[in-house]
Amino acid sequence: MTVLRPYLWAFLTCVVLVVLSETFVDRPAATFAHDVIGRNIVLDTMQRVPEWLNSCAIPVLVVTGLWRLGRGDLPRTAQVLFLAAISLLLASAIKDQLKFAFGHTWPDTWINHNPSWIKDGVYGFFPFHGGPGYASFPSGHMTVVTSVMGLFWLAWPRLRAVWILPALITAIGLYGMDYHFVGDMIAGSFLGSAVAAATWSIAAAPAALPQALYASFSPGTGQSIATSSPRSESVR
Repeated sequence: MTVLRPYLWAFLTCVVLVVLSETFVDRPAATFAHDVIGRNIVLDTMQRVPEWLNSCAIPVLVVTGLWRLGRGDLPRTAQVLFLAAISLLLASAIKDQLKFAFGHTWPDTWINHNPSWIKDGVYGFFPFHGGPGYASFPSGHMTVVTSVMGLFWLAWPRLRAVWILPALITAIGLYGMDYHFVGDMIAGSFLGSAVAAATWSIAAAPAALPQALYASFSPGTGQSIATSSPRSESVR
């Protein structure tokens, strides 16, 4: 239970922040973004960072897989990139199910005249409604970017100031374009970070992995990528 305590606190913090955002922030913030900030090419480009990351996931898996088959040992950087791709794909799959489960409406109308806050004054959760018009929560873009940057945050802690930038850039772009409510972004950030932490923890615990898979992470060393790092204690 002691091990899980930080994660439970993080989850509870996320829930509280989302509830506060849903109650006090989401609607006025969305109206402000629509009426005052307005959409532009700079903001649109900023929110596309997760799309670029998403397009890299499968190529990374293919390249690292072929490298492992053809040349054996993977360099540590390749191992981290492999885990980041796994984290992204897992987070995306979970995100899709949560979007369906929560059925949150969007800030504005995007497709098939979907009901929205800006156009219709509609705001709320419609659990298991289904359809693209009820898929605002959690933010997929924030889920994707934090699932990758969260993994990098744990793997290369000295560069944490760098890894937080893509998430901040994405959040600013999403808000400025009025593509997501603030609560959506908070939930997506938590989800992506949680999946990244879980992916890293599993890779760092050889007892939890089949021996063959564990060997692929740390060929010939008997150590996981986390425990082989000189900063191992700081990322656990």
